[in-house]
Amino acid sequence: MSATVSVTVPSAQGARSVTVSYTRKGSGEPLLLLHGIGHHRQAWDPVVDILAAERDVIAVDLPGFGVSPGLPAGLAYDLSTTTSVFGALCEALDLDRPHVAGNSLGGLLALDLGREKLVRSVTALSPAGFWSQAERRYAFGVLLTMRRVAERMPLPLVERLSRSAAGRAALTSTIYARPGRRSPEAVVAETLALARATGFAETLRAGAGVQFTDDIPEIPVTLAWGTRDMLLIKRQGIRAKQIIPQARLVRLPGCGHVPMNDDPALVARVLLDGSRDSR
Repeated sequence: MSATVSVTVPSAQGARSVTVSYTRKGSGEPLLLLHGIGHHRQAWDPVVDILAAERDVIAVDLPGFGVSPGLPAGLAYDLSTTTSVFGALCEALDLDRPHVAGNSLGGLLALDLGREKLVRSVTALSPAGFWSQAERRYAFGVLLTMRRVAERMPLPLVERLSRSAAGRAALTSTIYARPGRRSPEAVVAETLALARATGFAETLRAGAGVQFTDDIPEIPVTLAWGTRDMLLIKRQGIRAKQIIPQARLVRLPGCGHVPMNDDPALVARVLLDGSRDSR
């Protein structure tokens, strides 16, 4: 069952209300899950049940993605605004410095929450922000192409393609190393999520100048990269480790950019190990 929460964040024109949709399952230490650009919280479905056996799992739709409304006028889709939103969300849900895990854009947001000391641990799966300029241009070009294809593809065609492993590969092989493992229903839903994401263009535009360059001392950080990531290539993990030298760098063999689908058991173990209570 999904729920929504409205939080207040500051802007140059005064306080603004932001509504975020989320699901919550399990018990234990809180673990906040943040998805990537153009995706939705269902990206975490392959691992949620495993995590919920040991964690209070809160999976959210970022503002302007999934079923979360876009940001109101006066708020930019930049890193500082989104971090403020999730800081306020944690307060509204009475989450006392939760563990946080994120993928891609969500990984970058998770690291920023760690930098601001709003969380007790960070696990980032192929996080954005450790690219060279050429790598960023490549990734943005791929994302824009995926978005245009999703916007223009008729729903009956998406549904027909989703019913075969080859069709699912055609739709999702950029982000999954094993697209045949994704269910037809999930592939249709995430194609629609990409096409309908109201925050996509502004989030991508805001990301053009983002480079994560700060260490995150005193907070456990795990960086994990799929060996078959075709969007944010794995050498960016080495770069990230150099910037955050105390971080644990984990390779995810055979996994693509969104590894939760490719190897749920491995990814769940990485998330659980990364979110051991260190207070």
